[in-house]
Amino acid sequence: QLQLVESGGGSVQPGGSLRLACTASGSTLTSKTIGWFRQAPGKEREGLSCINSSGSLTNYADSVKGRFTISRDNVKNMAYLQMNSLKAEDTAVYYCAVSLLFGTCVSGRMTAWGKGTLVTVSS
Repeated sequence: QLQLVESGGGSVQPGGSLRLACTASGSTLTSKTIGWFRQAPGKEREGLSCINSSGSLTNYADSVKGRFTISRDNVKNMAYLQMNSLKAEDTAVYYCAVSLLFGTCVSGRMTAWGKGTLVTVSS
């Protein structure tokens, strides 16, 4: 059974950077689309970015476009979210998840989730 674990969260000042990692075990990520999501206190879960199985397709929410970059390493069975120019409003718990298809990379269609890693952006 596929298990996902996020890491790399922490506290950073506005304008700083963090790189989140999503490590898979129990099954391969190779054939799956990977998505990154976040949930801030009192807010609904927000989809941030998805990457297809080969890494040839990506998409980004407008809120993070140009600042965040999704990537994956199928050999290492991992995915990443590079976050630059962080803002206070990026404070949230960040989750990685998988879906079978790039077209179903939305919160309600993901088939496995990690437990999340907290990112706090504050001066």
